[in-house]
Parts: sequence; C-alpha cells; structure tokens
Amino acid sequence: MTPRTGHRPQMSVEEFEELDRHAPETVRLEFIRGKVAVKPMPDGNHSEIVAWLQMICMQHRPDLWLHAERGLKTEGYRKGRARADGVLVPRGAFKGHGEWSPPDSALMAVEVTSWDVDAAQRDRVEKPDGYAAAGIPVYLLIDRDHHSVVVFNQPENGHYQHEEKLPFGATVKLPDPVGITLDTEALKELAD
Repeated sequence: MTPRTGHRPQMSVEEFEELDRHAPETVRLEFIRGKVAVKPMPDGNHSEIVAWLQMICMQHRPDLWLHAERGLKTEGYRKGRARADGVLVPRGAFKGHGEWSPPDSALMAVEVTSWDVDAAQRDRVEKPDGYAAAGIPVYLLIDRDHHSVVVFNQPENGHYQHEEKLPFGATVKLPDPVGITLDTEALKELAD
C-alpha cells in the first residue's frame, strides 16, 4: 500500500527485511505505509493484557492459538510488515513460516496501545487499514489511553466497514470467525 500522502516508500520491502534482519534484538521494526517504524518494547501491563487474551482464547477456542508478537505481511499486495501484538490462527498455521507470515490464515489481529504517541497513531489509524487490506476478518484494539476496546470487522477495499468501541468493563463480542465473548473487567486494572 502506498502511503496516503502520495510519497514514495522509504525503501522496498526487500530492503526493509534486510534492515530488520540486522537490527539489534532490542529493536523491533515495522514497515507501515512505506515507512520504517520502531515498535516500542512492551511494558508489564501490556504483556499481561496479551497473556489474559491468550488465556481466554484457549478456554473458548482450543482449536485456535493466539500468537504473541507475530510478524505479518500486511497492506495491499502484502507490501507492509507489521508485528502484531497477537494473531489468532488455527493451530499449526505458522508452521514452516519465516519471520513474516502471509495473513491468509489469520482470523484476528490484536494490538495493545503502548505509551508512545507514534505507536498509538499506528495502532488506531494505520494498522486497521493494513490489516483490512490484508483481508484479516477481525482487528481488536485494546486502547489503554482511552480505556476502551475497539473491534473492527468486515474488511472491504482496504478498510474495515464496521467498528465498535466499548469501555473497559463492558462485555465485548468478537464477531465470526472468532466467535468469542470477552468480559473486559480485568482490563481496568491493566490500563496504566
């Protein structure tokens, strides 16, 4: 996907992957809308939220697995590279894949906002478009800044057609093909 500003990408996807291979282990890079971005390292509450969601997914959908910190080929023509905080797929879907997996088997991508202004913009605006363009049926955003859960679904023409925002503490129904209901009360303690 070409950046909306009409500017050329900073580099090719192949050049980005080469750069990413040589980045220090403490640096996590993404390639969103043709720009290289550094993804912040998760804090403890961020990690606890992902673990909480993994537990719920295992309880309600043992046929699926929520992979944390998974690299996905996103955007139009799979020209983006996003490190999703979580990707829900059938068990074994990433077997034999390298660092960046095609999104074909992904049922849901998950992002948890970090305390970084750029990351919040990416999670709220840029990643939904990239995940929708890749055809991922559901995008779940756990927004710690706004104490809310946002569910995006019905991807079409590079955008999600439906978006529902609910406060922490609400019951959140993740639509098919996920089909899980979340009691988000636990997120109130993990927002900060």
